[in-house]
Amino acid sequence: MDVLNGFSLKGKVALVTGGSYGIGFAIACGLADAGAKIAFNDINQELVNKGLDSYKEKGIDVRGYVCDVTKEPEVTELISAIERDLGPVDILVNNAGIIKRVPMTEMEVEDFRKVIDVDLTAPFIMAKAVIPAMIKKGSGKIINICSMMSELGRETVSAYAAAKGGLKMLTRNIASEYGQYNIQCNGIGPGYIATPQTAPLREKQSDGSAHPFDKFIISKTPAARWGNAEDLIGPAVFLSSSASDFVNGHILYVDGGILAYIGKQP
Repeated sequence: MDVLNGFSLKGKVALVTGGSYGIGFAIACGLADAGAKIAFNDINQELVNKGLDSYKEKGIDVRGYVCDVTKEPEVTELISAIERDLGPVDILVNNAGIIKRVPMTEMEVEDFRKVIDVDLTAPFIMAKAVIPAMIKKGSGKIINICSMMSELGRETVSAYAAAKGGLKMLTRNIASEYGQYNIQCNGIGPGYIATPQTAPLREKQSDGSAHPFDKFIISKTPAARWGNAEDLIGPAVFLSSSASDFVNGHILYVDGGILAYIGKQP
């Protein structure tokens, strides 16, 4: 028995939402290295073109599509286009997401709803669109990019935490409802990852010193560093492959140990 064959994605079609850069881009590159055919989307043509150029630099052949994942008709057309171009989606990675950092009492209701729409409703729409073909095929993998904020609270991220907590439970519900069809739905809960989205939290101060939040995160993380998008590749390949066929409804936290750590004694 060749254990590594269980991690091969050869011949599989993987769709990564928001895959132009950051975590989505890194995961898509990893799935491609494991043999998958890659499709990705983003919200506008400029971002799609940026992604296409980045994949080309790495020598990865991909298909890029413009799609607003919060709009069900656009998602339906996206899935149809991928099926025409590459075949039915075997692996869905719900990566697209946004965050709004503001104290809860200062957040506009529309901003709260927008975060919920992108971070929770869109993964529901995407999963709903791919599951019928997965049922017909008798297999499928869905990975929802969750967050530590599905387990923890923190000031200024009420909408994001609410959305990611909901996504955690959506993940478990999909696993419960469709596991009988050999569909596995799991989540990856990244810790603090160095991406464009978290760049404001890592900016140097005017005197050249580290941002207070940067120092705070490093002190709270046993690994004593921010994560890199590449740290998520191994978990994503595992949850996309037959090696995880009996893993369902699980949230794999990739956080450098922060959820396990109570902190140093003063």
